[in-house]
Amino acid sequence: MTDEDFAAELQPDVPHAARIWNYWMGGKDNFAADRAAGDAVAQVYPEIVLMAQQSRRFLIRAVRHLAAEAGIRQFLDIGTGLPTMQNTHEVAQGIAAESRVVYVDNDPLVLAYARAVLSGTTAEGVTTYVHADYHEPERILREAAQTLDFDQPIAVMFMGVMGYEPDLGVVRSIVGRVMARVAKGSYLVFWDGTNTTRAVVEGAERLARSGGVPYILRSPDDLATAFASLEIIEPGLVQISAWRPGDEPVEPIEAYGAVARKP
Repeated sequence: MTDEDFAAELQPDVPHAARIWNYWMGGKDNFAADRAAGDAVAQVYPEIVLMAQQSRRFLIRAVRHLAAEAGIRQFLDIGTGLPTMQNTHEVAQGIAAESRVVYVDNDPLVLAYARAVLSGTTAEGVTTYVHADYHEPERILREAAQTLDFDQPIAVMFMGVMGYEPDLGVVRSIVGRVMARVAKGSYLVFWDGTNTTRAVVEGAERLARSGGVPYILRSPDDLATAFASLEIIEPGLVQISAWRPGDEPVEPIEAYGAVARKP
């Protein structure tokens, strides 16, 4: 992407999901429009800040499990967002330095930060970035194959991003097409916001009214359909704060996720 392309895509006056989440997680890589949209949601659902923080803790715990206990050495993080705390490659390569990580996002600001993040990878491992939308699974798979060995297990990650797709059938199709291409023994890590309280539903409505891309909240049963033909590991599809929390406090949150193995 040229500097001119970057400037054209940045659109600082239009709220963008990655930058809004960066704001909720306490980051500084956001604009006034992102903060306004984030505040509009937090006014009716203040727990959104907790959800953002818990989503990163879930990522850290899931990647630690996959790298340390399941022996996974390849990660495809689709819809990665902006860095704020421990990122997928830092967690995975901190356990197994040879881990290979491919990040995927369509935000030009994420691309700019990816250039800096990639310099922090381990000497033994590889970290790369694909500038693409998750609606382009074939392109993602083709470009990821330049870094990842699809004959070996890969952890595929969709972390809170599928709510931006209004059609559940499309969500299942995208996840299914990606998981069909990875080897047996691969894993899916998936979470999304749920419509389990009125407050969170109103927060999503505020987000749409403020100019942000509408986020579709679904039931846990709907999210479970993304794991079709996969084996969900313990503790199952649960609130993300309750997924193997260890000594961390379990705080109720309107977001459900799971980790599942491809048999």
